[in-house]
Amino acid sequence: MLEELITLADCEAAARRRLPKHVYDYVAAGAADEITLARNRSAFGQLLLRPRFLKPVTAPELATTVLGTAISLPVVLSPAAYQRNLHPDGEVATCAGAARAATLAIVPAVTGERIEEVASAAEGPLWLQLYHRGRPTTESFAKRAEAAGYGALCVTVDIPAQNPRERDRRNWFLPPYEGVRFGLHDEAPVELRVPGYPFSVDDLHWLRERTRLPIVVKGVVTADDAALAVERGADGVFVSNHGARMLDTTPSAIEVLAEVVAAVDGRAEVYVDSGVRRGTDVLKALLLGARAVGIGRPWQWGLAVGGPAGVHRVLEILRLELEMAMTYCGQQSVQALTEGTLGIPSGWGPGTPAPAPQLSAG
Repeated sequence: MLEELITLADCEAAARRRLPKHVYDYVAAGAADEITLARNRSAFGQLLLRPRFLKPVTAPELATTVLGTAISLPVVLSPAAYQRNLHPDGEVATCAGAARAATLAIVPAVTGERIEEVASAAEGPLWLQLYHRGRPTTESFAKRAEAAGYGALCVTVDIPAQNPRERDRRNWFLPPYEGVRFGLHDEAPVELRVPGYPFSVDDLHWLRERTRLPIVVKGVVTADDAALAVERGADGVFVSNHGARMLDTTPSAIEVLAEVVAAVDGRAEVYVDSGVRRGTDVLKALLLGARAVGIGRPWQWGLAVGGPAGVHRVLEILRLELEMAMTYCGQQSVQALTEGTLGIPSGWGPGTPAPAPQLSAG
């Protein structure tokens, strides 16, 4: 059955047939009128690739690194909670699928297993998502992540207040807390809707002094926040609007990527998620300066349809599409992209034209 899934849209359609409506809607939903949800996709479509046929490429090189960790393609799994709604093995199955593709999975803060158990079962590299719940809890969480062997802390900062999706409200659905743990809290479920997870630059500076792990700040959508994050110790900046799940009528993540890359100016690695559905999307993000991209909903559809094998199938679809796009565009390596491939429409982006792509061999 998995061989019949040719595109990520096929994976979503198969998952939709399999899942209860309220579970499918929980994953698929965006905030409010879902304007940003649609924009996350339409913005990719406005960027154009310019093929190069007189620069023949064979076997494009997709392997790269993220914070020094080798991955076989520049696609990682962004974190998502409540994975047991999709497959009984939850995070363990997801990480197994990522390992088969030799790439990285970001384990969510809300898990069906202890974070140590997820790490122990995993065969590939892992980062751990962190929501700030006060300094004592955050410090303990960071120490546990270090001891368990996680490669980085991915601090998600874009939920200062909770915003239940309207699809969930219409379905009278909030994910079950039974069997779910929030980070350090193993003894009881934690109320996740109020008051959100505010995280300031002072908290970032404080955390930088208390952990040996690299810190990636996820949820950045402006140059100003990106610059602040790097100044206070972030090793990576993850451009993301949380898959358009938190605040509607904002720019897409890909529209603000170039301004964030310019603000970071090589001082940290930059990643992006929210709306990636094709290998051509991956290439466009790399050409705009991302080190790697994250996917969220697509791997969840794969998990629902086929467990670890379904997650792997999603990643292999993107691998094949990226290889083809790079071949058409005369790009030999994701770590040494050349200019002249990306066409940016005049006036594209959140109010002003996007800055020129920042390309390097690094």
